Amino acid sequence: MRTTTVTLTAATALLTLTACGPFGQEGDEEAAAGEPAVEATPVGVILVDSELGEVLADQEGRILYGFTKDKDAESVCEGDCIATWPALTASAGAVLGEGLDEALLDTTERTDGITQITYGEWPLYYYVGDALPEETNGQGLDDEWFVIATDGSLIRE
Repeated sequence: MRTTTVTLTAATALLTLTACGPFGQEGDEEAAAGEPAVEATPVGVILVDSELGEVLADQEGRILYGFTKDKDAESVCEGDCIATWPALTASAGAVLGEGLDEALLDTTERTDGITQITYGEWPLYYYVGDALPEETNGQGLDDEWFVIATDGSLIRE
């Protein structure tokens, strides 16, 4: 039941922080140019309990992974890789749930121009083989994909 509470807390934070969060400035340039502002909503990054301990997930409880080939928060996952490991992206950035370190949250621009959320030194990805929240079917695949701990490290168990 802890996940439900964290998810509800993250959802409340998303609603509260959409306009004032650290990444909530997306529509300002359009409004200044005389175009209607489009409200962009940040994605939630929360902690969920898994068989590997507390790990990062999105606001729906879908587990997030790091890729060992990524270096210095730059994504190298493209083509077939990104089709299997979709990037966590958000034009408005992210809002962190309880227990996560705001200093570890950032974004990186992918080579396709899309903004990807990072935590620690890791761009964040989903695994298409995780059909349900809290599934960790991608853990350890090819000895390159691992869930991420609260401190931003990969859990390599």
